[in-house]
Amino acid sequence: MALRVYNTMTGEKELFVPLIPGRVGMYVCGVTVYDYCHIGHARAGIVFDIIYRYLKYSGYDVTYVRNYTDIDDKIINRANQEGTDYRTIADRYIEAFDEDMARLGMAKPTVEPKATDHIGGIINIIEALVAKGHAYLSGGDVYYAVETFPDYLKLSGRNLDEMQAGARVEVGEKKRHPMDFVLWKGSKPGEPWWQSPWGSGRPGWHIECSAMSMEFLGKTFDIHGGGKDLVFPHHENEIAQSEGANGCRFVRYWLHNGFVNINAEKMSKSLGNFFTIREVLKKYDPETLRFFILSAHYRSPLDFSDQNLDEAQSGLGRIYSCLASLDDIQSVNPQRAETALTGNLGQAGLELQEKVDGFMPRFVEAMDDDFNAAQALGVLFDMVRATNRFLAEAEEPDPLSLSLLAEVRALFAESGGVLGLFTTPPALWLERIKAAKAGQIDIPAAEIERLIAERSAARGAKDFRRGDEIRDLLLAKGIQLLDSAQGTTWNVK
Repeated sequence: MALRVYNTMTGEKELFVPLIPGRVGMYVCGVTVYDYCHIGHARAGIVFDIIYRYLKYSGYDVTYVRNYTDIDDKIINRANQEGTDYRTIADRYIEAFDEDMARLGMAKPTVEPKATDHIGGIINIIEALVAKGHAYLSGGDVYYAVETFPDYLKLSGRNLDEMQAGARVEVGEKKRHPMDFVLWKGSKPGEPWWQSPWGSGRPGWHIECSAMSMEFLGKTFDIHGGGKDLVFPHHENEIAQSEGANGCRFVRYWLHNGFVNINAEKMSKSLGNFFTIREVLKKYDPETLRFFILSAHYRSPLDFSDQNLDEAQSGLGRIYSCLASLDDIQSVNPQRAETALTGNLGQAGLELQEKVDGFMPRFVEAMDDDFNAAQALGVLFDMVRATNRFLAEAEEPDPLSLSLLAEVRALFAESGGVLGLFTTPPALWLERIKAAKAGQIDIPAAEIERLIAERSAARGAKDFRRGDEIRDLLLAKGIQLLDSAQGTTWNVK
């Protein structure tokens, strides 16, 4: 199966064929750096990180561009509130964004341009638009004339006449049409400015992405991404600017991730129901948040709640527990390359071998279906179940079994590299989660371990009544015991 992607422009899944064979140009709208990032930013970042990783895994040479909007009304307002300059604010939140993305395990994009470094390119595009009659000067500002671009709103499927009927141009406004948008803003007292053919000023929001994407990817490139909230007006305006200036197709595939809901209600700063990445990571492990975001298809809505994050942590913990068991077995039974692969797998081993043989084809099939990471995680859980059955039935591991388990471990590492998961040694991750949960219960970890040892001794002496009493005592305190061939572990229920 070849890669198919859902193109917002056509509303269909399409076979992905890059403009240049073997190479992919991808631009993703970054953040306006005036505050800390919220979980909506985390979702967009993780979604396109996975797309970037999978394209590279598939053999493409990918140029991934993600910008910073470092000049904007919000940045200027924040600077005025704090009595500082816009650059101090922008630099502070660029650094914070980079820290957040690193904690979430993001691969660095190829290029991370800042809008203020591309003023020259922005001016060049606006000059071309003015020369072609797509833009006009009014009151010190330069506006894009949407009526000059017949394909305006082709991405969102909206109707310009209907939108005009619902809008009015008030007396004294500088726009010819209610939907015209600003390309260049004339300077105001106390604001940062750059010199241009239309006087001093600064760029509008939309024009910067056209300039930066064209600078690094050319007039036409393969993938443009962002959240669904950017379809209109931002991406519509990018198309109008870029195609109006260049006279050619701007983007081949438009990809948009779905919204994040908070307890089934759309997340919004105006509603006050949003959480910063930093707030969430005070309570949850970064990989748990990443796993949670991957658990739904990237175009679907994602309902953010403590319950759903707890479930994600539990699911990720099941995989990490399996990986820890594999690592323990390999450390106790190091397999030498020259060892003959003798032994008997048994029925559970044969079933596991079947899962191993089909693992990467199924994983790739899921990811080729519009980057369906949620379905890919299902392939991983199938492997976990088969592995756990084999470990439960296996006796002393023989060379053939060890070789099979080594294949399983390698497949988890390979798929984890695509998904950005399993980057922490399993034992360390499990201990870290256990320690965090232990802080929420009223029994010390040392006491739990002492009771587990007492229970093991009681069971060894066939005092099963006492063993059950200890298990029930711990369960009443929220501690769940997990028995396996490798011993007893515990978790906070």
